[in-house]
Amino acid sequence: MNQERIITARSQESVLETNKVLRNTYMLLSMTLLFSALTAGISATLNLPHPGIIITLVGYFGLLFLTTKFRDSSLGLVFVFALTGFMGYTLGPIISAYLTMFSNGSELVMMAMGGTGVIFLGLSGYALTTRKDFSFMGASLMIGILVAFLAGLAAMFFNMPALSLGVSVMFILLMSGLILYQTSEIIHGGETNYIMATVTLFVSIFNLFTSLLHLLGAFAGED
Repeated sequence: MNQERIITARSQESVLETNKVLRNTYMLLSMTLLFSALTAGISATLNLPHPGIIITLVGYFGLLFLTTKFRDSSLGLVFVFALTGFMGYTLGPIISAYLTMFSNGSELVMMAMGGTGVIFLGLSGYALTTRKDFSFMGASLMIGILVAFLAGLAAMFFNMPALSLGVSVMFILLMSGLILYQTSEIIHGGETNYIMATVTLFVSIFNLFTSLLHLLGAFAGED
């Protein structure tokens, strides 16, 4: 009986911890999305220039490293807002470009936002409802993201529009898989740090939005 009680107590503690991580993740994710939207709006309104690929990559990976390093302290929260705010700043000039290049630019941006929201909520809801274990996707996602990232750099440096569109499709599929994977990791106790869970989901949403916007601009943009 005592052993059964111990097992039951540990199970209840595990469930409570999982719920806490999930709650904190979605709370922090909401806050970082709002903060990123604010920095993107300011960047677009002030017509600030895009920092360029080098500064973007250095800023992103540098802040990601600091967020990861301090993920178990209050500094982790500072750096996660710095990271998401920086990503929002880099997004501002992109949105401005679409609003300027296309007569239906505002519609494209709203469609990309709506599509991103539907995909994220749908996949998160599916993972939370079914409680399926998607941990098997981890290695494949890492390899796929690395390949897509390198292909994206190649498309940018060698000016290959067709490859760039292909990379956007790849990122939509990979980020969708990453949302399922990360949500599953939280549910099943594979991810216990809500700061890192937030970063993963934020990056997924960011890449979903930019990839959808790229495809919509290519196929539905009006000069």
